[in-house]
Amino acid sequence: MASSGSGRKPNILVIGIDSLRADHMSLYGYPRFTTPHMDVFAEEGAVFENTFSPHIPTTSGYGSMLTGMDCFGTQIVALRHQGGIRDGVKTLAEICGEAGYNTTCVGFGGNPASRGFDKYLEFAGWGSWNEGRSPKAENLNAVAIPELERLAGDDKPFMMLLRHMDPHAPYLPPAPYERAFYHGNECDPANKSMEPVMTFKPFCDFFASWMPPGIADKEYVIAQYDGAIAYMDASIQAIFTALESMGILDETIVVINSDHGETLYDHECWFDHHGMYDCTLHVPLVIRYPAKVPAGVRL
Repeated sequence: MASSGSGRKPNILVIGIDSLRADHMSLYGYPRFTTPHMDVFAEEGAVFENTFSPHIPTTSGYGSMLTGMDCFGTQIVALRHQGGIRDGVKTLAEICGEAGYNTTCVGFGGNPASRGFDKYLEFAGWGSWNEGRSPKAENLNAVAIPELERLAGDDKPFMMLLRHMDPHAPYLPPAPYERAFYHGNECDPANKSMEPVMTFKPFCDFFASWMPPGIADKEYVIAQYDGAIAYMDASIQAIFTALESMGILDETIVVINSDHGETLYDHECWFDHHGMYDCTLHVPLVIRYPAKVPAGVRL
């Protein structure tokens, strides 16, 4: 692939990580080493310390991410938004398409916020206790990396969105990540911290579908969230390595962002994403593009 110095437009890779709160990344000072690969990657670009989701939850969050407008501009204010984005608003995919880019979306087809991509690819990004551990990020890589290879082989630049689902409930990271940050007895009957969670009528049936039977310790569930981030981080490194092996890493604007954070045991909004709190609003933002973005800066 021709370098950016030849006048070719840079590729754009947006890594959108659903439900990732910045304060659970070691990149942002979390004491658990959850994002070692993204930490190293971010040293080659810019880290933005104070990035906030303009609207919760997913559809409105991505609506803002992919248009640069708030919910008053997009008129998307609900998870299950009916209809499309407001007339006259262009998405990043549509802008890139008009500029001569190939565009591909992985894991976010059929959503109003993801309008305008040339191609949509899906992967298994959910799971349950009965189905076993859920390798969401590896499932994403299985479709995303071959697509990156296809796009890199074309004469046109590309814009690609990856929607990672690992920090989104159900938190079911594969081994060894499920025990990376927890070494206790998650079903200890003396621990009562999960009682208010498992009696929370709106979501208790959903929690029971993916948490261990007899779950008693909230710290286990939080450790599953952290383990899911660490597992995903290792899988994202495979994306970085693929770009490097294709010789296009430095010719690609790589953006790491999230639609919103997550309430774990916070504010009685158990293990989901509701409310205007820092845990749901404060999200990561990293941009790496050596031609224009200075390395190693925190803004």
